[in-house]
Amino acid sequence: MTTVTVENRLIRPSKIACIGRNYVDHIKELGNDNPEQMVIFIKPNTAISTRLKSNMSEPVHYEAELCFLCQNGRLSAVGFGLDLTKRNLQSRLKEKGLPWERAKAFDGSALFSQFRKISEVSSHLTFDLTIDGTTVQSGNIDLMIHKPDHIRAEISTFMTLLDGDIVMTGTPKGVGEINPGQVFTGTVKDGKKVIVSGTWTAE
Repeated sequence: MTTVTVENRLIRPSKIACIGRNYVDHIKELGNDNPEQMVIFIKPNTAISTRLKSNMSEPVHYEAELCFLCQNGRLSAVGFGLDLTKRNLQSRLKEKGLPWERAKAFDGSALFSQFRKISEVSSHLTFDLTIDGTTVQSGNIDLMIHKPDHIRAEISTFMTLLDGDIVMTGTPKGVGEINPGQVFTGTVKDGKKVIVSGTWTAE
């Protein structure tokens, strides 16, 4: 199984639980309706990759997200993640009322920085994504419709989050297409202090 790193220790998540439509401006950006219930979907372990691919049978879009790793029933580590999406395919599936997995859960559709252990989820966590040095996405917990601990609790009402599983909390506005050669850098801060960061060059 594919691994992620928590302070230089390798962890094998069994799954990635993802939250859709968790930022109002992103919902408007894609012309979606504001859902009555939390939107939850799953990526498998095979979605995890260290390679940022710009084309997987069709153009791929990036979505920057604040991510958490679970341990002992709580959110125990924080990191930065990229949720890759085949946007055109997703739109076609949504039009037909079909599931998103083909557009969201494909192999190589999730990239993560190293995770940093936390004792609790700080309300001052922020994250941003730059492409070639220009900031394209920024988010924080205040902007989320559903906060991290609420997300964990809701997921746990119907599905067990095993030790090492990852929760991706949704993306703010600013998503777009990945182009070869672009350099992506994602950073998570607690206040002004950098907690973790990751850099990938699109292939």
